[in-house]
Amino acid sequence: MRCGITGLRPTYGRVPRTGAMTLCWSLDKLGPMTRTVEDALLVLQAISGPDPGDVSSVSCHLDFDSNALVQGLRVGYFPAWMKEKPATEVDRAALEILPKLGMIPVEVALPNWPYGTLNLILFAEAAAAFEELTLSHGDRQLKVQTPDAWPNLFRQARFLSAVDFVQTDRLRRKVAEEMARIFSEVHLLLVPSLRDEILTITNCTGHPSLTLRAGFVEVSVARSDWAPDPHNPLPRFSPPRRVPHGVTLIGRLFDEGTLGLVGQALERAFGVTDQRPHGF
Repeated sequence: MRCGITGLRPTYGRVPRTGAMTLCWSLDKLGPMTRTVEDALLVLQAISGPDPGDVSSVSCHLDFDSNALVQGLRVGYFPAWMKEKPATEVDRAALEILPKLGMIPVEVALPNWPYGTLNLILFAEAAAAFEELTLSHGDRQLKVQTPDAWPNLFRQARFLSAVDFVQTDRLRRKVAEEMARIFSEVHLLLVPSLRDEILTITNCTGHPSLTLRAGFVEVSVARSDWAPDPHNPLPRFSPPRRVPHGVTLIGRLFDEGTLGLVGQALERAFGVTDQRPHGF
């Protein structure tokens, strides 16, 4: 987002995780971070495929033609999400560009379900993966110890019940079915990059996502994924700093090629990929 690079999170199972640190066995995905969309697809092609070290990895073809046309592709979006934070003018400008490129914006909707509860799966699996660190009290050596930081999530997850986990897994299946319904209507989704619901949903359903630089925003305070730490306040900027801002595309399962095609078209339309800070 703020470093201005392109990030491609592939479909669950496309890229083997052999040798990588485990966080959550049923959620973990590995993907490239590059300067441009095309570079991301090139790296994805190189790292995709089955590996005996990861039983979840599968053989899958990457269908990507950088010269193909985007005209007629249906791009879904959530109207309410585009009108409120964390969406910015950059996100809204990306939505307005779609028809100019020949794509068709389509309003979509999801049921009003408690998607945040899906994080119980993440917390439980992560706590299991790091059980030895927690029980040996090695987690006390981790720097961030705010209430929502990993050490405390590892500890809290030990109090989750099996019933809670099963019910959450049932919700996960229902959410996957809803995503399948949406993708029967559109080819891909355009969403604000930091929208909590879609981050949680696609983490659990395994759908691929592509985040690319789309413009710039001004920020007055540094961003953190953790709750405020009174002992280490976040830096503030005066005057505000101009930093890159990215938009995110969500694709059908194993359809990273369409993500790359649309991402490349948007990248050209935005015209900001080559802008660098002074001295770089």
